[in-house]
Amino acid sequence: MVFFGGLLGLIGVATLVFRDADVVGIPAAGIGVGFLLLGAGVVGIGLVRRARWKRKVARGEPVPVGDVFERARALPRLLRAAKAEGYAGLPGSRKALWALALVYLISPIDIVPELLPIIGVADDAGVAVWLMTSVSTATGLYLRHERERRGLPPG
Repeated sequence: MVFFGGLLGLIGVATLVFRDADVVGIPAAGIGVGFLLLGAGVVGIGLVRRARWKRKVARGEPVPVGDVFERARALPRLLRAAKAEGYAGLPGSRKALWALALVYLISPIDIVPELLPIIGVADDAGVAVWLMTSVSTATGLYLRHERERRGLPPG
């Protein structure tokens, strides 16, 4: 998130420096400052999340394991285990949010229309990033659960 926030801030600076015409009726300075503030907020959220992650690891809470390919292969097993075995690591509310996010990404109806340059795609990108990180974390935790159940070391 820190990287994404920095990228938004960079877009804001570039807009302030290189753009002098209005963007969809909004002054370029307003767009630039908006992106700078949005970028700063995202960087702040990213730093808070990173600090929470470090505290979680220090407390000994379970952290996800496996690389991207292992996690992708584990997703069908996770969904089957959540349905058949009642795996508690994936509540029904999270599956419902995943389905809602997929519908939002596929649907032509958006909160912020794509007619607005960059900003119109940002809401879709945010939902897509949330969906990927949520699925990745859940499958990583499920891989840890599988390994512990088999008696293998989690890492």
